[in-house]
Amino acid sequence: MTSKAPVRAAEDVDETALSYSEIKALATGNPLIIEKCNLDMEVSKLNMLKASYLSQKYALEDMVLRKYPESIARMNERIDGYEQDIRLVEAHPKPEEGFVGIIIDGKTIMDKETAGKAILDVCTKMTDSDAVALGEYRGFSLAVAYNGVSNEYRMTMRGTLTHTITLGADVFGNITRMDNMLDSLATKQAVVREELSDTEKQLASAKEEMDAPFAREDELAQKSARLKELNILLNMDQKNRSIMDDGPDEDVPEKVRAREHAR
Repeated sequence: MTSKAPVRAAEDVDETALSYSEIKALATGNPLIIEKCNLDMEVSKLNMLKASYLSQKYALEDMVLRKYPESIARMNERIDGYEQDIRLVEAHPKPEEGFVGIIIDGKTIMDKETAGKAILDVCTKMTDSDAVALGEYRGFSLAVAYNGVSNEYRMTMRGTLTHTITLGADVFGNITRMDNMLDSLATKQAVVREELSDTEKQLASAKEEMDAPFAREDELAQKSARLKELNILLNMDQKNRSIMDDGPDEDVPEKVRAREHAR
C-alpha cells in the first residue's frame, strides 16, 4: 500500500493450502505443469528478495555518496573548530587564584562577584527573546537569550564554534559554568573524533555491502530460464491439442462425412 518494496517475505500460514493452478496441475497429472507451478512461486519469491536487495542497495548508495561524506565533512570541521577554540582557551588561561576578568557592555570588570551581578542584571533587563550581546570572556564573545519554552536564560560563548550554557540565579555559579564549558572543549573534541572514526567505519562497511552482488542471482537466472522453457513447452502442447481437436472425428462413418460434404 505504500508502493515500497517489501523488506521481508513470509511463507503461507497453511502450507497444505493449494492454489487453483496446483489443483489443475494435479488434476491433469502433467509433471510439467506441476514443475511450472512450483517454479512460479519460487521465482516470485526470488524476485521479491531481489527487489528488497535493490532497494537496500539504492539506500546504501545514498549513504555512501551523500550522507556519510557530508557527516564526515561536518565532523572534521567541528574537530578543527574545537582545536582552534582550545588554543584560544590556552591563550587566555584561568588563574589559580583570583579572577581573570570579563568585559560586559564595554566595561572591564575584575571582581568576580560584580561580574556575576552584571550578568544577572543584563538578563533582568531583557524585554524579549532576542539575543543580546553581553561582552567578552577569555577571548570568547558572549551573548544572552531567553528561551520561553524552557523558561531559562542561555549564554552563548562564541570562538570558532558556538558553545551554550544555561544560566542560573547564583552570582558566582554562572562564572563557574562558563569556565567549566571552556575546560570541557578537549573532552568534547575527543567525542567527535570517536564519532568520526565510527562513521568512517560505517562508510567502509556500506561500500562493501553496496558492491556485494545479489546472493541468489544465479539461482534466479537458472529458475527463470527453466520457467521460460516450461512456458514454451506447455504452450506448444496446448497448440498441438488444439490442432488435434480441430481435426475430423474418426468415429463418424465415412458415408456420413461424404453426405455432409455434398451438402
